[in-house]
Amino acid sequence: MLTGSQVALVTPMFDDGRVDFESLKRLVEFHIQNGTAALGAVGTTGESATLTVDEHIAVVKATVEYAAGRVPVVAGTGGNSTAEAIELARLAQEAGADYSLSVVPYYNKPTQEGIYRHYRAIAEAVDLPVILYNVPGRTVADMSNDTALRLTEVPNIVGLKDATGDIGRACDLIRRVPEGFALYSGDDPTGMAFMLCGGHGVISVTANVAPKAMSELCEASLAGKTREARAINDRLQGLHKQLFTEPNPIPAKWALARLGLIGNGQRLPLTPLTEASVAPLEAAMQQAGVL
Repeated sequence: MLTGSQVALVTPMFDDGRVDFESLKRLVEFHIQNGTAALGAVGTTGESATLTVDEHIAVVKATVEYAAGRVPVVAGTGGNSTAEAIELARLAQEAGADYSLSVVPYYNKPTQEGIYRHYRAIAEAVDLPVILYNVPGRTVADMSNDTALRLTEVPNIVGLKDATGDIGRACDLIRRVPEGFALYSGDDPTGMAFMLCGGHGVISVTANVAPKAMSELCEASLAGKTREARAINDRLQGLHKQLFTEPNPIPAKWALARLGLIGNGQRLPLTPLTEASVAPLEAAMQQAGVL
């Protein structure tokens, strides 16, 4: 089981939108040196919605190559077409990924039965271990806890990223899932509470900018060191907020550019961080100790 701080990695780009693989390599080293437990390639934060399939797999393959077995790579393989999600999972496995992260189908608003059958079809078609990803704020469709529990019985489905931010709901799920099934928070502001309630780690946007602190937060939370975890989380609260004042990953990319790790390119319909958001984000970075 993966535990600890997994980063939802940005995909660095040049100003013209081309993928910047040299900066990607620099980011991978940055995370490995700062304690990140796993690299999440081409998820929402990696701008999967605007990468072609060839680019998508090239980024996964490059991340695997740069990681060189030092940490696992979790490839984003979601789609609102089950056939497409299966194909992305197959390609990610061929590229060397260790896990797939597959989002609840978006836009077409499937029923709970449709969500269940979608994931079961993926798990049965591909050997790559599947982590479910529930983020109703983006997909509209919301996978219920009961559906998630049904899916824990499907071989090859090994975990769930819960980005609802609902701690009551998370506690219900944590109590009911079978032993050995991993639960990760996908909501940075409530990640500490999620882990203190029994979750196994985070798949984090904040970890892009403050990987060492997020790793230490996870270590303290998973060990039940509440006071230590709270002290670290207090320093990160500004980042948890400011990295989402504009659509993700706009603020994260600006912050990484401010740190000199990447350029500040992204693809339309995403646009550069607005001037009004710059000062609050810099202040949050200073509070977190990364500037």
